[in-house]
Parts: sequence; structure tokens; C-alpha cells
Amino acid sequence: MRRISLCMGILMLGTGGLAAAQAPADGQALYQAKCGGCHSLDANRIGPAHRGVVGRRIATAPGYSFSPAIKKLAGVWTPARLDSWLQNPQKFAPGSKMYLMVPDADKRALIIGYLASLSPSPPKR
Repeated sequence: MRRISLCMGILMLGTGGLAAAQAPADGQALYQAKCGGCHSLDANRIGPAHRGVVGRRIATAPGYSFSPAIKKLAGVWTPARLDSWLQNPQKFAPGSKMYLMVPDADKRALIIGYLASLSPSPPKR
């Protein structure tokens, strides 16, 4: 978790610190607006579930059928990798299922910060 916080700090510095100054609700609202049409935090939909994505091995969301382009990628989803992915998914992994881009660096930082702030598993009820 400490490494994720450090990475987020570096990412936020690179975007003028906007993400640090914004409330988590801004990242949540952007996530819903930009990602919510295809993704959910806790259920696979058109795209895989996102809770715990920061720090998760790529192509390992349980129960989701990833494209061959994503399956070829190694490593974990770090804030920097998510930033590159959201900037241009087809450049990051040509042939992947995702085409939606988030060109604004500040918005990407807020979305990634929101995802990083979530606990890795759904809250117990």
C-alpha cells in the first residue's frame, strides 16, 4: 500500500497536484461518468470489475474474459500504467476491447486516485 501511495504522489505531482486538492468525490463522479457505462467496482460487465485494480496483476479480474492483447501484458496495474492505459488504450495494448480514452491528465489522475483509494474487496455487510 505504501508503494501505491508513493506512486500516486508522483502521479499527482506530474499533474500539478490537482488530484491532491480535489475531494475523492470528484474522482468518483468522473469514474461514474467516464467508466461507469462499461465497468462496475464489484461486478464484471462489458469490462472487468475495478475494485482493487490498482496493484492487481494485469488480466486477473476473476471471471472476466480478457482479450489476447491484455493477456499478453505482464506485471500489475500501477498508477503510471493506468495513466498510460487511460490516455490511449489502443496504443497501450493494440487490439484490446477498450477504445474510450481520457485525454485530460488531471481527470485521469482523479479517476486513478479514486480507484487507488478503494479497499481491495467489497465492504462486508
